[in-house]
Amino acid sequence: MSPLLSLCGIAKTFDSGTQAIARLDLDVADGEFVSLVGPSGCGKSTALRIVAGLLSPDAGTVTFPGGKPQTGFVFQEPTLMPWASALGNVRLPLDLEHMNRGEANARAARALARVGLGGFEKAYPRELSGGMKMRVSIARALAAEPKLLLMDEPFAALDELTRQALNDDLLKLWVEDALSVIFVTHSVYESTYLSSRVVVMSPRPGRVAADIALSPPPERDETYRLTAEFTRDAGRVSAALKQAMAA
Repeated sequence: MSPLLSLCGIAKTFDSGTQAIARLDLDVADGEFVSLVGPSGCGKSTALRIVAGLLSPDAGTVTFPGGKPQTGFVFQEPTLMPWASALGNVRLPLDLEHMNRGEANARAARALARVGLGGFEKAYPRELSGGMKMRVSIARALAAEPKLLLMDEPFAALDELTRQALNDDLLKLWVEDALSVIFVTHSVYESTYLSSRVVVMSPRPGRVAADIALSPPPERDETYRLTAEFTRDAGRVSAALKQAMAA
């Protein structure tokens, strides 16, 4: 896989004096699914926002060897506009690009259908469950047809069954769209299930403490979570996280 992006020597200190990241080096290849795990406050979300261009680093460089790809961002909260329908929320990035309204509506409807919300185009956020709101948020990111998808703990607030269903849906979208994904999570099991690589970050200021390559089957479901391979890999990630927190 060819390199998609490279973080080199990234550092970030906020106005409060909190140093979130120090000397962070990370490469992500085209087509990879990389999860960032680590203790609270270790700079996972900060790193994601720097990749997205929402924050500027104080030191270091972010490079995209092949040019910066179209990027979608899914936040921990769905951040939907309460006055807009599901279709209107998904259409937002297309409206910001001044896309023809008919084309934008069609693309937004397709994105909703892809996340299992076909028929809910006219529903408002207050009429949707937490899992459905997150599906709208994912559809909004997909509507722009990104090649890089950045996800900041998107399923953290959901119940376990909904979370597992969305994990499976996300993997399907990753394969179908040949996406590159950087996924922030606190869950060892979620990172192990989803990822081709798990990057463990040290306590603040964050840097890479361990970089663990995984080889899960291309197609996996709940039965994979019961396999010896999954248990072994989750154990590797858990041990690396414990070691990083103790260092």
